[in-house]
Amino acid sequence: MNTTHRWLSIVEGCLLVALGIHLLQTSQLLISGTAGLGLVLIQVTDLSFGQVFFLLNLPFYILAWRSLGRDFTLRTFFSISLLSLLSELMARFVELSIHPLLAAPLGGLLVGFGLILLFRHNASLGGLNILAVYLERRFDWHASLTLLIGDLAILLLALLLLDPAQVIWSLLAFLALSSVVKRYHRPPAWATPKPAGA
Repeated sequence: MNTTHRWLSIVEGCLLVALGIHLLQTSQLLISGTAGLGLVLIQVTDLSFGQVFFLLNLPFYILAWRSLGRDFTLRTFFSISLLSLLSELMARFVELSIHPLLAAPLGGLLVGFGLILLFRHNASLGGLNILAVYLERRFDWHASLTLLIGDLAILLLALLLLDPAQVIWSLLAFLALSSVVKRYHRPPAWATPKPAGA
């Protein structure tokens, strides 16, 4: 695969995810995975989303390095760092006012398509995404299943810390993201088991 194409796709994926998260954060909504956990935790810390997201992903690099290889880990580290930076820039320079009814599906779709770009180019945004790619590669579990289980855990935590209305609106974002990943994600060549004797 052309190196320039791969890295441009990763940057584009991070831009889509950053915009989606910014839409959701502006409306005080959530999304799945480590990003969703980060959006919950910024309610109880003085850190920004970008800072929390970067810190939350530090432990997952060990799993990525050991299970998915150096190249995957380095691309994932780049993606996480870029998303953290883009989130900081959008929080400072991009002002939005959008109703949760529109922010939820739009944010979920943007994050979903951004993740597809990353998955197809052997990268992720850490956390549950690393786990999802690992389980798909090792056990042929579809990525959307792992993300759905993670969503439920995030929702339970959110119910303890956030207004129930925020959680209900966030369900639209979760459904939009899960739908996109389920319909458009196809395991890339590196994740497809080779036939015996090939």
